[in-house]
Amino acid sequence: MNENYHHRDTCRLCGGKELTLVISLEPTPPANAFVPKNALGEAQECYPLDVYFCENCAHVQLLDVVDPKILFEHYVYVSGTSPVFVEHFRNYAADVMARFGAIDDGFALDIGSNDGTLLSFFKEAGWRVLGIDPAKDIAMRATQSGIETMAEFFTPELAAKIKIDKGPAKVITANNVFAHADDLQGIVSGINALLADDGIFVFEVSYLLDVMEKTLFDTIYHEHLAYHSVKPLAQFLDANNMELIDAQMIDSHGGSLRAVAQKKGGPNKVSPNVDKMISQEIKLGLDRSETFKKFAADIESLKNELGQLLRRLKGEGKSIAAFGAPAKATTLMYHFDIGADIIDFIVDDSPLKQGLYSPGMHIEVVSSEMIKERNPDYLLILAWNFAQPIMEKQADFKKRGGHFIVPLPKLEVF
Repeated sequence: MNENYHHRDTCRLCGGKELTLVISLEPTPPANAFVPKNALGEAQECYPLDVYFCENCAHVQLLDVVDPKILFEHYVYVSGTSPVFVEHFRNYAADVMARFGAIDDGFALDIGSNDGTLLSFFKEAGWRVLGIDPAKDIAMRATQSGIETMAEFFTPELAAKIKIDKGPAKVITANNVFAHADDLQGIVSGINALLADDGIFVFEVSYLLDVMEKTLFDTIYHEHLAYHSVKPLAQFLDANNMELIDAQMIDSHGGSLRAVAQKKGGPNKVSPNVDKMISQEIKLGLDRSETFKKFAADIESLKNELGQLLRRLKGEGKSIAAFGAPAKATTLMYHFDIGADIIDFIVDDSPLKQGLYSPGMHIEVVSSEMIKERNPDYLLILAWNFAQPIMEKQADFKKRGGHFIVPLPKLEVF
């Protein structure tokens, strides 16, 4: 038995046991497990990356659960380094406050608050704020910047303590983290206990419909245990004394779902969006395992197409660097077999990643200044959801005769 991960045999949302394996990706190390130069000699453990479909409630999920301490305590992703995300969170906070927050003294709590970017906009508007994030260094820096952050995992016990210390929360948010936890029932139980009677819980997750329609398979990695759609979520919240009152598709991360829930019997009406999105999911077959098996075949076609292109370019003596070292790049590089034999170096704007080496493949991550210095022929954009702004920012590279390769949602060369 490996102590670093375990395999569960029940659905995370409904507890059902009829689970069908629908997508099997190459095992990888944790997607954010970048290593310093002095650790390059140490082998990194790879964990299974298999996706299962629950025949009972149609929830799609990983059943192999890596110890969250391995994944999150030394996290290196921060929202504040991306201007796109800063703007996204600014608009997000404004929308939530306009729709649900017309009070003088709101208390907003963010689960998985990262560097506090979202909470900073609530604080600017005069709200009391508290962040919860297990990444110790990031939590400490957020607190130093004025956003009080507890370096903890959110649990019902922690929720009870916060309620005593701070009172009930008008708004609880959880962005790109409601897919990260194995014990979603425990989290929802804590949220329900901490939420004010007229409060709301808002969360954003990668949306399964977008994952399917845009071939966003690289958003599948060990931190993302759940691949959410509206129908199973509505059933799950209902079974846990909450109700889904709104759901909408948004653009972030290539395609996400923003969902809003309240305590059962709360003051807000249920938006017609909820039923509309459930009908759309059923129409597109998200409630059937065959749909996901076909998706697995599409991924293999894309793997062959990109592999042939990269190997042809290398055979012609071209040099290829990669742009962006997001977590999803680990899945893409492992499953598509893109290693140090193809990629010379990876550029990333986050100072936390620069000077480190990519998970498992051990390709050096450097600042964008190296593009000019080493002048590769091609840049493979691994942070493909930001392809447009990256290409605009790197216009000089293009002027010098450089080319961009965007691998997803469909392979394109610019």
